[in-house]
Amino acid sequence: MRWCLCFFLAALSSSAFAEPAADVTQDPAALKAQLQDYYFDAARRGDVPMLETFIDAGYSLDTRDAKGYTALILAAYHGQTEAVNRLLAAGADACAQDQRGNTALMGAIFKGEMHIARTLLASDCSPDQRNGAGQTAAMYAGLFNRVELLDALKAKGADLNAEDPLGNSAARLASGEIRNAAPR
Repeated sequence: MRWCLCFFLAALSSSAFAEPAADVTQDPAALKAQLQDYYFDAARRGDVPMLETFIDAGYSLDTRDAKGYTALILAAYHGQTEAVNRLLAAGADACAQDQRGNTALMGAIFKGEMHIARTLLASDCSPDQRNGAGQTAAMYAGLFNRVELLDALKAKGADLNAEDPLGNSAARLASGEIRNAAPR
């Protein structure tokens, strides 16, 4: 089934996209890269039938691109509710972090995708999971004025008074108090 998917997608590439496809039949690395491109593009566009093809073929749902993004992170960031729901139902890791430590939830909050953020809140991830800058989803909600999520995050156990290395907390950020310099 997997090879069927590979050849299907390789054949599709020459007609579905403007750029001609490389000859991936002789280069497994090129084939893998092209499949990843199709997978991530399907997540960005919310192409659930294409995602279904990958899921049915047993493709690794938590495959990462060069920036550490998973399909779930991309779908959440791009507001693709159906794709997010399908990826979660298929077992995609909602707690996965990109190279900067950001999660799908953080991306949804940043982009103002509140419905997706609420869906991701139902996952088993820690509400106080931090990115590389020491920020939590609650801090994102406060910073980007997504105050309607703060109660939901608090109900899930988020510490709204937890601070990042600059001394910012979700509560301070929500009130408009932003610290831009490192504490002395």
